[in-house]
Parts: sequence; structure tokens; C-alpha cells
Amino acid sequence: MAKPAVLTHPESLKRPAGPSEYAKDPVNAKMTKAEKVELYTKMARIRHFEQRCIRVYQQGKIGGFLHLYVGQEAVAAGTISLLGKHDHVITGYRDHGHALMVGMGMNECMAELTGKVTGCSKGKGGSMHYFAPDKNFWGGHGIVGGQAPLGTGLAYAVKYLGRKGSCLCYMGDGAVNQGAVHEAYNLAALWDLPVIFVIENNGYSMGTSQERSTAHPGCLAKRAEGYGMAWDVVNGHDVYEVRARTAVALKRAHEESKPTVLEIFTYRYYGHSMADPDKTYRDKEEIKEYREQKDPVLLFEKELIAEKTLTPEKAKAINEAAMEEADAAAKFADESPDPTLADVTKDIYWEEDNRGPDTSSRGTIIFE
Repeated sequence: MAKPAVLTHPESLKRPAGPSEYAKDPVNAKMTKAEKVELYTKMARIRHFEQRCIRVYQQGKIGGFLHLYVGQEAVAAGTISLLGKHDHVITGYRDHGHALMVGMGMNECMAELTGKVTGCSKGKGGSMHYFAPDKNFWGGHGIVGGQAPLGTGLAYAVKYLGRKGSCLCYMGDGAVNQGAVHEAYNLAALWDLPVIFVIENNGYSMGTSQERSTAHPGCLAKRAEGYGMAWDVVNGHDVYEVRARTAVALKRAHEESKPTVLEIFTYRYYGHSMADPDKTYRDKEEIKEYREQKDPVLLFEKELIAEKTLTPEKAKAINEAAMEEADAAAKFADESPDPTLADVTKDIYWEEDNRGPDTSSRGTIIFE
């Protein structure tokens, strides 16, 4: 059996873990202590929701795939924490972290995983298809790279309606090789659209390392140069850095209506999905190093304790509360009803868009 490929990141991102040099960046320096604790709390909630999902899956209550976000929390937290009224989010199938960050509740998210009618997509979408139009969250997409043209379209709508906003379009490192992504890049640059393409580079396209799957000049974001787009690489283990670098791209989108490609280097602690045993293609020492040295939740916790913004006791209480919330969500999902046979014909596109003048269509929710 071939030896697992070793994940490589740019040298600039291999610095030892320690106090963040971006803590004093203006976008972070203006945060209050309460806001920092809230951000940590949201990261902890994502972590414990995902950990609880594992047990629900192992109990046979989740049908289909389950793609966990454990290890990548700083990406969703750092980027989405900056968004305003006219900023939108769309992502791929590893969507739980983004959903919780935009404000979706654990109950509706867990119920969706178990196919219950109380789920955010009424039990019809599952893990890969969370949606919350009222929160400017547009999925959750199972087709690799399929969200990129849609995110570009959302950005087009923002510009067309004269809004000062953007669309953050997330994808994995494997998606950048899809043709639809490059078509989206081309139109975003050609039409000056306020879209930020966020590559969550965890190093592995399913079970294949980036080194074996993708021709690249050291980083994937550099491909943006072929379209005349701005680009940057970000350390995805440092939530302060994620916020600082994303703020630059957001300013570009809001004030210049220009696109950006952000490649955020991160890591997933589990397999591509729960159906992936992850015992052959990753080196065990690599996983151990990331867990011990670059865990984004623990790094931010240590940072806040060092700043005297957080105490160990408060951190423990936050994590215990998140675990209790996740347990309650699992109970809620268990006790929720299944969809009925009649529900199969409900929520069809045409019917939803033609429900009459007294009911808003989904299309008008976007830019109220």
C-alpha cells in the first residue's frame, strides 16, 4: 500500500502557533470583549453540534452522507462574523458550520439531518442541503462546484439592485478543478461582481491529497490572476487573521464591486464524510499535530484567556452549554414527526413562486 501523501501548505502559514499578529488589526481591535466571547461561543457551538452529530449518525438516525466541519470552525466564524444586511452566503455540502454562523438553530439543523419535517428544509434535503433564505443563506449544495455560478448570480443581483453587499461563495479545494467554478470566475471578473470565492483548503479532495489531484503553483488562489482578480492566502487556524484578510475582500466588494479569491488553509479532523474510514490516505502524525498545535477553537480560547477577555471557568461553561444545546437538539429531532406522503408534492418551485399576491415568493425574500 502506498504511503499517505503529506499535506503541504505555503511556508508563510507554517509558523508556530502563538499569539496572533492580527489581534490588533483594526477589524479585531474594535471588537468588544463581549463580541469576542460571542465569537468564541459560536465556534464552540459548531464544534459540539458536529461532535453530537457523530453519535446520531452512529445510531443509524441519519440517512445519506454526513460531512463534518470539525477543525474548520475559524473559517466560517471569521468570515461570516463580518457580514451585514446585504451580504449573502452560499456553500457546498460541508455546510453545518456556515448554517449555525448565520443564525440557524441547532434544532432545525439536527432535525434536517434525521429527515424530520421540523428540519430547515422540512426533512427533504439532509446534511448537504441546509437553507435559510430569511438569513441570506442559500445552501448547502451537493454538486461539487455547483454553488459557484449560483453565488456569482447572487452577487450579480446585489449589484443590479444597487445594494452595498456581496456574496461569500465557499468551496473546497477539490471544487476549483470544476469547469463551473472557472466559468463563475470569468463572469465575476468580466462584470465586476461583488463575490468572494472562499476556498476552504483542507488539503484533501475526498481521499486524494492536493499534491496528487491538482496542478498548482504553490496555492490555488493564484489561479485568480488568469482572470485579473485579486487573491490572498489565509491561515484558517487563526480566526483573527481570517477576519482581517476577509475584511479587505469585503471592502473591495462593497466599495469597488470587485471579486476576490480567498484561499483559507484549514484542516478537517474526520474523514471526507462519516462514510469515509480515513485510515489510508492521511498520516496519523499529521492529524495529531493539527489537533494538538493548530486547533482553531483551542487557539482562540488560549488567545482570549491571555487577553484576559475569557477565563478558563467561563470557557468551560460555554462548552458545557453548547454540549447541552446539542443534546437537546438531538432530543428534539428524535421527537419530531416524519414528513407525510402528501409532503412529497409540496414546496415545488413553480408552486412556491406562484402562490398568489398575498404570499411573498422566495425570490422576493432575498433583497427585502
